[in-house]
Amino acid sequence: MTPCFADDLQSALLDRQPFKFHHKLLGHPALSLDNLSRVLPTLPPQQVMYSKGLLDVEADFESTFRKKPKDRSLEETIESIRTRDSYIMVRSPEADPSFLDLYRSLCAEVSSLMQSRGVGDMPVGAQLYLFIASPNSVTPFHIDRYSTFLMQFRGSKTVTVAQPWDDNVVSQSDREAYVVRQNTKLPWSQQTDQLSTAFEFSPGEALHIPFVAGHHVRNGPEDVSISMSIIFNTRESIRWRDALSFNHVMRKQLQRVGMGPGKVGQSAWQDAIKSRMWHGYLKVRGFED
Repeated sequence: MTPCFADDLQSALLDRQPFKFHHKLLGHPALSLDNLSRVLPTLPPQQVMYSKGLLDVEADFESTFRKKPKDRSLEETIESIRTRDSYIMVRSPEADPSFLDLYRSLCAEVSSLMQSRGVGDMPVGAQLYLFIASPNSVTPFHIDRYSTFLMQFRGSKTVTVAQPWDDNVVSQSDREAYVVRQNTKLPWSQQTDQLSTAFEFSPGEALHIPFVAGHHVRNGPEDVSISMSIIFNTRESIRWRDALSFNHVMRKQLQRVGMGPGKVGQSAWQDAIKSRMWHGYLKVRGFED
């Protein structure tokens, strides 16, 4: 398979801190506007989400796509995206054959990276996400429930990313609530950006966004932005996700006696215990066999 990532990828920093590197996928035919115009209308509607109007960094990103615009179709959105403020997000474009080899190559490279870091052999739940955005559009501040490699193909953007687990950026309780989808609108202020790193991002460059690292995106003014990410979980991030979910359930109980759950991401063995307790809780509630 054709290599996707360049040699400057820093495997030791996976989910430890954000970093920029280079990819080798510029000019890939799957990511041309012609191919995207053909593929997107053929995908199931629930995989293609789009909005109109420029979003604000403080908006609730996940609620943005719950209602699609009534005054324009997807085809009209694609056709006018250079001149009308729009944002298109495509989940799992690998459902189309033109993306399948690309998806397989990226999964193979992520597998190698995970093995190097000792966090599993295969990416769990790996998916591609495709983003097509008008000039100056914004992806609001949020965190991800998975690890991300984001690659730029057209246009430019500034991606502002905080260190994962920084409670001054996202509090422990907000992080837990976000992971279980109880609250997906996170507080943001100028101080948030002062505690983060702004990465200038252009075609051929890629960025690692760690699990639960707060971040937002502003696309450049000069052109339509086309970028794609591969998202995935590792053995480690699944343990973190389970532990955060368990903390969320326990927080209200512990607050009644003036206590709070221990922070996730500090101790692997404590996170592992919480992960097992979370699955026990789900089993008792009838959500697992």
